[in-house]
Formats: sequence, C-alpha cells, structure tokens
Amino acid sequence: MPVPIILPKFGFTLETATIVQWLRREGDTVRAGDPICEVTTDKVNMEVEAPEAGTLYNLLYEAGTEVPVTHVIAYLLRPGEARPERLPSLSAPEPAAGPEPDGARGASVTPIARRLAEAQHVDLRGVQGSGPNGRIMRRDVELARVAETGKVRATPAARRLARQHGIDLSAISGSGPRGRIQGTDVQAALQAQPASAKAAETPHDERQLTAPVQPGDMPKIVKLAGMRRTIATRLQHSFQTAPHIFLEVQIDASGIEALRERLRARNERLSVTSILVKACAWALLRHPWLNATFDNDEVSLWPTVNIGVAVALDEGLVVPVIHHVERLSLHEIQAISDGLAERARNNMLHINDVMDGTFTISNLGMYGIDRFTAIINPPQVAILAVGRIARQFVPDEQDRPVLRPLMNLMLSADHRVVDGVNAANFLADLKAALEEPSLLAW
Repeated sequence: MPVPIILPKFGFTLETATIVQWLRREGDTVRAGDPICEVTTDKVNMEVEAPEAGTLYNLLYEAGTEVPVTHVIAYLLRPGEARPERLPSLSAPEPAAGPEPDGARGASVTPIARRLAEAQHVDLRGVQGSGPNGRIMRRDVELARVAETGKVRATPAARRLARQHGIDLSAISGSGPRGRIQGTDVQAALQAQPASAKAAETPHDERQLTAPVQPGDMPKIVKLAGMRRTIATRLQHSFQTAPHIFLEVQIDASGIEALRERLRARNERLSVTSILVKACAWALLRHPWLNATFDNDEVSLWPTVNIGVAVALDEGLVVPVIHHVERLSLHEIQAISDGLAERARNNMLHINDVMDGTFTISNLGMYGIDRFTAIINPPQVAILAVGRIARQFVPDEQDRPVLRPLMNLMLSADHRVVDGVNAANFLADLKAALEEPSLLAW
C-alpha cells in the first residue's frame, strides 16, 4: 500500500502553502528524511521530507500550486512494492487531496483540474493529459478551454497595451504561467514592429495631438508573487477585518542612550530594538490582553512573551520571533536578534524562527522616520511602530527649554480585543520602563 506524503502544518495559523519546486522526480528512490520538495509558507521556505524510504510516486501537484495543509501531495512505494493498477484512494488521510480517475478514459485528474473542468464545462474525455502517466493537469484543462472558445489567455495590462497599439494577442507567445501573455510580451512585440507599422497604428489626427509612445515609455509590469504576494494578502485581510485603533506616546530616550553609552564603554553592543523588546515583554506581562492572538472568535492569552521583530529584505518583510523574552537578559536578546537578522538576510530562517509570535515591533527609526502606523500581524492583536530618536527642545520643570532625545511610539491594536484604556495603560508602563531601564530588572 503506497505511503501518503502529507503537507505538514508548520504553524498553528498556517492554512496553505505553495509548492515552490519538487526536489525529487517521480520514480526517484529516497531515504527517510530526504527532502522531496520545497514549499513556501507565510514568510519562509521549507522542505518537506520523505516519511520513510521508498520510491517517489504519484506527484499530485505542480510547482506553483497552493495546497491546503495536511493534504496529500505525493506517495511513496515501499521497497519491493509494485505500482498499483489504480491510484490510491485518499479517503483515509485526506479525501480531497489526490487525483480521481476519469471513468471514460481511465486517466487520472488532479483535483484542481477536475474542479476547473466542472466550472468551465470542459469534457475531460477530450483532454490530453500532460502530467505523469498521462495525468490531466490544470494547464491541460485551460488549454482545452482556450481551444474551445478561441480566447487568448492574457493579463489585463497586456490586453490594455494591445488595444492601445492595435496588436493581435493571438500572434504573441506568452511568457507567463501556462503561456499567459504578460505586459512585457506585448512590449516585446511592439519593439519588434517596423517603424512604419508603429506609425500606422495611430490615426493621423491623434498623432498630432499626442506625443508618440516609445517602447521605452512602457510601464514595467511586476506580478506580485511569493513573499510579496503573501504579505499583500495577509495585510489586506488584517486591515479589512481587524478594526485598528492607534495610540501614540512620546518618550524621553535619555535613559536608553545612557545605558547604551555605558555598555559601549565596555565594548558591548546593545541596540535600541533589543531594549524595546525587553521593555515590551516587561509591559506585556502586566497587560496580557495585548500579548494575545485572536482567531475564530477566540482570544488566546499567552503566558509567555514571543516578540517578532520586523526585518526588511529586498523581496519583502519577514518577522523572526524571539521566544520567551521574559526569561532572557538584554545580552541574550541582542545575541538572538543578531542571529535571526543574519539568517533572515541569507534566507536561512527555519519555520520555528517565525512561529508563534504574540506581539510585533516594527522599528523604522534607523531609516530616519519620525512616526508611522503599522498594520497588525494576524492573528496577533497589537503591533508597535517605532520612530527615530531625535533631539528636540522641551520645557523643563521651570518651563525652560532643554534639549532632550525623544522617540515616538505608535501602538496599533485590534479594537475587537483591546480597549483604548487597556492600550493606554500598556503604553504608560512601556514608557516608564524605557525612560527608566532599571525597571527591567524588577
């Protein structure tokens, strides 16, 4: 009996993952623990390993497919086991994950291909499968649909450019997924046209009123994919579903600067962010409703503080998590933070590095930003946005102007869970801890 390979649920909030690439092909022999495919979750890439030794069999999804967690993605034939005459039934581990045989042809059909065929009324009996062993894939159904309707697959941007310049999309080869025509394909076709054709495509009167559009003036079309697409989806969902409230406080950073200066004299490095992490943990223990997650109308109040620190990468934003901050010294927080940031920049984060955060800090002070608002990282209920430390004149006790290092903190909280008073009290304690760092030892 073939052994099902399940897409693991890497985190408690993870619902789907996308298969980036198969690292082994069908028919390859693998050992237990060998990586068979790479998948991308919300923020990191992970490898799915073979549960035991055998021959890889029946890859159910193409690279680029989004798959629900806990679904079967492939099978293993144990050593000496022959290929079964029929594909294994998925009723035991996961009914909806595997291919179903098409009764008329005896060929297998992936679940997504079958659903697409039903939605677009494509007769699978007339579809030639391009997958392993003749399996009908999604692209096969799409090509069959194009053949029936004559409709060319193209992005909206590509269609718009084609209309503007009178270009026949059917004469263009698409470079996108499954041959879809992209805006860049239309641009390339436009550049390949002779000058006379470019001039002819615009009416004479219109050429007099508008400047000629040159190929170099065309917009660069960038499709959201991978990490950037995930960030867009999650933040859009967060801002649309969580009613955000924003509270701002300004702190005197003299205590922070004095502490860092004393450590610097001892050749010790301590970042402002590490102090913020420790101070937030100190305050969160006193305000557990902000150290929480919210999912399916249930609020989880966490007994430990796991703080995520946003790290900017070229391809997007990743939030590695420092776990059990309340147990760590400032020195330990700094060391862990440095290690996480380095692994993030080298794309070496493990799934455990980004799991189970209960609160997030986003610090843009090093980029010269004075203040900003941040969107909550679901399923958390709060995030702290941190601006730069800037020297400003403020009145002292006798209303005389004195120069102080000031820093703005902006808290975003989910109003479904956190009331304004609770958020204000949290900020008051956080302000006290940052202005007098010795409180962090209490």
